Amino acid sequence: MTTVLTPASPLTAADRCDRCGAQAYLRVVLVSGGDLLFCAHHGRKFEPELKKIAAEIQDETDRLTDVPAKAVDEDR
Repeated sequence: MTTVLTPASPLTAADRCDRCGAQAYLRVVLVSGGDLLFCAHHGRKFEPELKKIAAEIQDETDRLTDVPAKAVDEDR
């Protein structure tokens, strides 16, 4: 996928997949204007078609495999 290097704004838990309503990890900015949001599953499923109509694709699926920092006992 073509990845946006400097996204306008990071995707949050409030951003939902336009297909199924799960948390979105991809924002597809369309050549025709507007954008679409997809979960990782639907982003992969529709990738060939999206590449044809996308001006840019913001891919944050790497966040799914990031390991969160361990909380220190004092932070709890």
